[in-house]
Amino acid sequence: MPMTLHLLCAGAAQGIVRALQPRLLAEAGAAIAGRFGAVGAMKEALLAGEPCDVLVSTNTMIGELMAAGHLRGGSRASLGRVLTAIAVRAGAARPDVSTPEALRAALLGADAIYFPDALRSTAGIHFAGVMRELGIDDALAPRLRTFPNGAAAMLELAVQGTPASIGCTQASEILYTEGVQLVASLPARFELTTLYSAAVSVHAAEPALAARFIAILTGAESVTLREAGGILG
Repeated sequence: MPMTLHLLCAGAAQGIVRALQPRLLAEAGAAIAGRFGAVGAMKEALLAGEPCDVLVSTNTMIGELMAAGHLRGGSRASLGRVLTAIAVRAGAARPDVSTPEALRAALLGADAIYFPDALRSTAGIHFAGVMRELGIDDALAPRLRTFPNGAAAMLELAVQGTPASIGCTQASEILYTEGVQLVASLPARFELTTLYSAAVSVHAAEPALAARFIAILTGAESVTLREAGGILG
């Protein structure tokens, strides 16, 4: 019976974690019991006492939780940076989103807009602000489709969306979701690049295993895999 690593993980890193599961099992004889979602939800789960050996979240949140004594000092390692980007269904025409004006027109022309939780997810909070700054949040309100995390939003775009639908979330969540395609990152004025990190929980049942997994996740051997999944150095 393999050991179990309990993981609370931002949705932006779900693809790389899934890809590395076989390696962790082969090298350490351990399986991953992972919960993935908006960073705010992962913080809430950690503070509520949900089993957690490793937390993967924004570097800012990792720092805050470490300073508050919830994560082991010195255990933090950087995973990489992820851009927030626009997506459409696979095979649909890619709209021009290269400038604020082009993005505004593309959003106004969409029949539905899929994105993650606008209160607890990094990309959702930011994208809601973009729509407000563009002055189209009220006009788009009937077409907004929000979900607990970016992965769920992209899955629904793939399944329920039309060729005229648009999605927005972290680029890594777009790239690992079958049935959607990445259009481009947000225009420079609205660009959001988020640094993600991993750290060991102070309540980790398997702290040595947790540290080993973080080394695999953030180490040099997984750079190519991370970059292919939209996580940049």
